[in-house]
This record gives sequence, C-alpha cells and structure tokens, in this order.
Amino acid sequence: MVSILAGAIPWHDGEDKMHRLLRVPEQDNPTAPYLTVGAQALVQSCPLVAVGTVDSEGRPWSSLWGGQAGFAGPVAQSMIGLRAQVDGKYDPVVQALLGHPHVKEADELFSRNTGNMVSALAIDLESRRRVKLFGRMVGGSLDGGDMGEAQLVVKIEESMGNCPKYLNRKHIVPERPSPKLISESAQLHPAALDLLSRADTIFVSSSHGTASMDTNIRGGPPGFVRVEANEANGAVLVYPEYSGNRLYQTLGNLQTTPLAGYVIPDFETGDVLYITGHAEVLVGREAAAVLPRSNLAIRVIVAQAIFVKNGLAFRGQPGEPSPYNPVVRYLTSEKNVPGTAPEPNNASTMVRLMDKEYITPSIIRFRFRSTSSNPVSWAPGQYATLSFQDELDMGYSHMRDDDPTSLNDDFIRTFTVSSYPGRNMPVNEFELMVRRHGNVTNHLFRISERAGLEVPLKGFGGSFRLPTDGKAIVPYIAGGIGITPLLGQLADLEIARLRLFWSVSIRDIGLVQDTFQRWPELPVSTTLFLTGPALAAADPNQTIWSTVQSSGARVEQRRMQAGDLDLKLADTWYLCSGVELKRNVLNWLVGKVVVYEDFNY
Repeated sequence: MVSILAGAIPWHDGEDKMHRLLRVPEQDNPTAPYLTVGAQALVQSCPLVAVGTVDSEGRPWSSLWGGQAGFAGPVAQSMIGLRAQVDGKYDPVVQALLGHPHVKEADELFSRNTGNMVSALAIDLESRRRVKLFGRMVGGSLDGGDMGEAQLVVKIEESMGNCPKYLNRKHIVPERPSPKLISESAQLHPAALDLLSRADTIFVSSSHGTASMDTNIRGGPPGFVRVEANEANGAVLVYPEYSGNRLYQTLGNLQTTPLAGYVIPDFETGDVLYITGHAEVLVGREAAAVLPRSNLAIRVIVAQAIFVKNGLAFRGQPGEPSPYNPVVRYLTSEKNVPGTAPEPNNASTMVRLMDKEYITPSIIRFRFRSTSSNPVSWAPGQYATLSFQDELDMGYSHMRDDDPTSLNDDFIRTFTVSSYPGRNMPVNEFELMVRRHGNVTNHLFRISERAGLEVPLKGFGGSFRLPTDGKAIVPYIAGGIGITPLLGQLADLEIARLRLFWSVSIRDIGLVQDTFQRWPELPVSTTLFLTGPALAAADPNQTIWSTVQSSGARVEQRRMQAGDLDLKLADTWYLCSGVELKRNVLNWLVGKVVVYEDFNY
C-alpha cells in the first residue's frame, strides 16, 4: 500500500534529467502525498525546523527556527503548526510569509499570503533524524516586532524521511535572539566569510516552478563550502554534492528552476547568513574542473546575502562529526590538486608493484616499474599520483557504515617519490615510502608483490625543490615521514650544506636507521628529536637505538622547541611535517620564508 501511495507523485522533468545524466536505475518516488504517521511523530520530537519559501520576486529563501522539541507538531489531518520565537525584522522567510499586514486576533490566523509554498525540514541533529515536508500556508501571524513570535500553519502535500549521512551532531538549546543587521549586499561581509570558513552545516531550499518546493540539509567538514569569488557585484560559492540517496530532488529542482535559498547558521554564536541566488549544477568533468575530485558540485552566484548577528533563537553544542564526511575539497583556484590534471588522450601509464620492504611496522618502501616502453620521468622531490579505483571501487552504495568514507573516495592517492631518478635502479622504476593510513595504503600493505598488482600512474607533480647550487646553508625540518621529499633530492645536494631538524616518534626509529644506512653522510648534519615512551616496544634489544646513537647525529629524547632552531642559519627554511609541527614551526620562524610541502589535498 505504501509503495502505491508513494508512486502517486511522479518524478518531474528536472529529476528525470538528473537521473539520466547520472545513469540512475529506474525507481519509484518514495515521497508520500500526505503527512505520514512517522513524519508526524518526528516533527513533534525535533528541536529545529528549516523553513523555505519564495518571496514576491520568486526568489527562494531558507531560515532555521526552533530551539527545543515541541514547537512544531500536527494540528489537523496532514496539517502542522509551528510556534517559534523568530527574528521578525531580518529573517527573509518571516518577511516573505508574515511580513505583510496580518490579522492579530488569535482565533483568526489567516494572513494575506495563504496558499504560498512552504517547504520544511524537521531535524534532530543529535539523533541524526530528519523528515522533508512540502505544503501550502493556510495561516500565520507575527506578534512582538523585531523579536517576535511567529505562528504558521501549513497543509502538508508531501513528506519523506531521509538518511543520517553527513549530519554533524549538535545538542540544541534555546536562546533569545537580539538581531543586528551587519550586511545585506551580494558581496559577503568579512564576518560572513569567516562563518563560511567554519560552517559544517547549511540548509538549502529550491523549487520546481510554482508546483513544489524542497528544503534539505548539506553537511560536511568545516569549510566544505568554498568561496570562488567575492566581488562588488556578488560572491560566488561552490560546494560538493556527496554520494547520497540518488533521488536528486534538490538538484532536479535546480535543473528546471536554477534558483536556491540558503541559511548558514553559526551554532556557537547565533549569527546567521541568508543567501539567495542562481544555482548551477556541475556534473562530471565540469565539476572536477572547478572542484577537483568531485563528480557533482553546485556553483551559487549570490544575488543577495543577509548577515545578521545573534539572529537565531538557539545555540548548538558540537558533537560527533559525521563519519561519512570526506576531507575538504579545494577549488582549482585555491591550490593545485595532484592527480586532477587532464590526462593526454585520456591514457595513463600502467605501473607494476615489484617489491616492498618493511621499514617499520607502519612504514613500507614500495618499488614500482612502468610497464610502458617509455621510461617514467620525474624531478627530484616530486610526487607520483596513482589510481586504485579499479582495485577498490565497489560501485554505488547508499550507506556503508563499515567503511563510511569510501562512499566519496576516488581512490586516487599521491605519494612523494623517495628515490632519485636512475640512482641504484633502472630508469623506469621508482620508490615510494608510505605510511599505513586508510583504504588504499591498507590494500598496499596487505597485497603481495607476487600478486602482479598494476595500477594507472596518472603522472608526477609538485615543485618542492631544495636549492642545489651555491654555498648557503639549507635548513630542513621534517616530521616523521616528512623526510621523504628530502631523500629524493639528497643526490643533488651537498649534504655538508644541510641542517636537518628531524622529529620522529620512537616507534619509527627503524626509519631513522634505514635513512642513515642509505645516506651515511647525513647524520652529522642532523639533529634528531625522538618523541614518545615506547622505545622498548619499538626496539626490544636496543640494537637500532645503539646504531642511531653512534651514527654521529645529535639526538634529543624530547619534542622540538623554538630554541632548537638557529634563526641565523638562513632566511629561507624548508619544512615537511604534520599539521601540529607545521603550525609550531610557522610561529617559530616569523619573519623567515618557509617553503613547505602541503599534503592537505
């Protein structure tokens, strides 16, 4: 019975277009043409409802109302009511629905805007439950002025539950708003840009003409919405569309009516950014050209943005982020992303795994050989970009709780080449030193070199080069496996000019021993910082420890500190490390030029 009722709402032409573009198998529309019992119960238990409508110019807007469960609920069959404290002056949804003259009497709740489309998303971010609603306004009122109480009654024509993916947990508590308008231009105010850089949750409303509307959530890591431009004539935003339920209801609306309204809340401060503008769906290569490693993306050309301080009637205490969130994807205009440049003739060189050598339990050196007749070519210090998609991509899956990040994984990885071209091996071979971390490296660690693994080499890239000429001192700071870019360049460098400051966990002391054995001249130029208490576990017989101690390197069993770096050594320093050490070094070397390798792709 449920599937028959759900099937009563056909896909519209925009949704059909999205399904064809993305080769989605035929499926019924799961949207029910009424307020289901489950949706009714969830609305009552949700502390927040995102509300969408269109203004008198046909522009969609979104807002976010609530603060505690119970402010919304059923008032009649397929009819819900909302009673919430709102910003009555600047909230564009309040203005569009209730900003015109309206009846004040409580027993006459009908305003001039009855019949207006209203979309909603009732959501409990703490339990990651949500339900989408669409209907028509049958009545509403706004009492109390700038910090008023809105009452809204909506006849529900569509409802549909949705999955918990990409919802970052928040505990919602009520708070009295005191709205202050900061900006309402198409160019974003600096405070609005700061909010976007931290936002991990946005809400979007879209419409299919005057026939229906949709409000939904988009979540991700903080900063997943990128600012492509912010000029006087308007900002341009881009964000990725992650792997979802493949209904494409929002994107289908944007195919027919390319307008969208957004609300971006600051759960910590109560500040809020409202945006309306033109929204463009980017698919395939078009998406990847703007936002690398994305098959779907949305570009928003802002027509108006309203930034309000303390405009929300709630706060959200942060909880667990969604395990499905991928890392932030940066615009091509922001940074060069390895492995995303178009391949000539759409072809890749195939490389075969020839050998693997354990350096530590979590670090292996892999040797690959090109199976092409042409030798592979790279510059010292560059990285190799390999695609493991054919090996690991299991195809579409709606949910995968055992491995959530795999749903948005393109299985393309970059590794710095640790070998020098042609040194101690054929010219068509190269070595990669890899730490075990994530799906791809787990696969590499498990597979035998005798298995005949072949993967596409998408190319070499990067420009992290040390100066090889002259007599100036070259100071290099490495954190753990951050030594790798240096190893690929040592053959070009006069090691006596090098000053290496290397911070390594004691559990990786085998990496130090291997490096010093391969480059016996290196220890005298090295100050080694060994961290962590696990020497006995990493080196039970202390044979490695003895070798490192007698190598000629200066060895400190502590963390690197600012005083360890002699600022008089050079004006330009080189760095490859993790985030924490990088942040410290940049603070220590204020006034110096710091050239660093950035692995945050």
